[in-house]
Amino acid sequence: MNNDQRPAKIVDVLLAEFGELMALDPAAFRRKFRKMAASPFAFYRGSAALFYADMTGDFADRRFLDEWTSRVWIHGDLHAENFGTYMNSSGQLVFNVNDFDEAYVGPFTWDLKRFSASVALIGYAKALSDAVISDLVTRFASAYLTELGAIAAGGDDAIGSITLENADGVLRTVLQQARLNTRVDLLKEQTTIDNYERRFSLGDGVYEIDAKTRATVVAAFEQYLTTLPEATASLRPVSTHIKDVVLRKGVGIGSAGLPSYNLLLEGHTQALENDVVIYMKQAQVPAVARHITDEKVRGYFRHQGHRTAESQRALQAHADPWLGFTELQGVGQLVAEVSPYAADLDWSDVNEPDELAGVVSDLGRAVARMHSVADDESSHDLVDFSTEETIVAAVDRDPEGFVAHLVDFAHEYGLRAREDHQIFVDLFRNGKLPGL
Repeated sequence: MNNDQRPAKIVDVLLAEFGELMALDPAAFRRKFRKMAASPFAFYRGSAALFYADMTGDFADRRFLDEWTSRVWIHGDLHAENFGTYMNSSGQLVFNVNDFDEAYVGPFTWDLKRFSASVALIGYAKALSDAVISDLVTRFASAYLTELGAIAAGGDDAIGSITLENADGVLRTVLQQARLNTRVDLLKEQTTIDNYERRFSLGDGVYEIDAKTRATVVAAFEQYLTTLPEATASLRPVSTHIKDVVLRKGVGIGSAGLPSYNLLLEGHTQALENDVVIYMKQAQVPAVARHITDEKVRGYFRHQGHRTAESQRALQAHADPWLGFTELQGVGQLVAEVSPYAADLDWSDVNEPDELAGVVSDLGRAVARMHSVADDESSHDLVDFSTEETIVAAVDRDPEGFVAHLVDFAHEYGLRAREDHQIFVDLFRNGKLPGL
């Protein structure tokens, strides 16, 4: 496709992905698109739909893909800013992939390509040379293959989860910062004490709801409780008594126009510092799903809330014990805890090639672990074979060619994304995105 045709494709893809929500809340999407206009990376983050349209269009490439490696459980939006800390169900702080809203089953290379192109965009924004960017993507891909090969060989040489026990450098600092977070601080930020009882604070996108809406949300919450795995029931640290419910309206790049409810739950004692905040948010069709035709995959999920929760359970070892799903007025919802222990990797703090090299190598190992978790040894039967063994077998025929393939793609698609960003900005500022 030449550049003369690209503006029309960008408009078509964005309208197909967001058109219905744009019609419901155009103001939210004006905010979303202004955030996307800020930089090529911000545009790339918010335009996964365009990326996958290209993966099955101009950038389609089935090297290293076969019947098995084309149907691995994937993250679906694996860019460089979708990594951070979480407290797992065993009480251990882990640095890993986060935000599984776009997760699905598809070609494993799509995850790796989306990440590699994001590294090229970050490197360009930091004025790094093409040679340095090539080295970073090479380190990521090599670390991914080394860790995945170790897992496939039995795991004795695998590094495993990134925790305080084995992290160093930038990622250890992120984990240490997360360790300083407390539930009390989170509650202080989102709630207030009124007549000796804790309630949500209103304002800044947080709204009170009427009794009818509350009853509907509470009924959905009761349904959600039935979706929690029995194995995690004893690990939940709080009761299920609801103290307050509020509406939140998302205005971020990924949540424009989507309603979400926060629920305040009584802690395991009557002391106010134990209260827990969970969210119930509308789940959307992932961008990658529009390009996967496998009926076994399409028919596996009850709704998008079920898909998101099951995908996270599949991809994340020892996931949040509060992770579950429900329906609200017939629409699938994801439910999980608003964790006080979440801390994201801030790429503005990582600028020198040596530091970046260590970080991307660690992230390569994290992605390998994520891809290896969701297979025949997990509790999910959608992917019923060993993903690490099938991926290693596919790549082992030409590992150097595989790494070079990701490096070439990173540069090529990084350039494409930078050009698309400029096209998008011109479309948006000149009123050529219908509905806004």
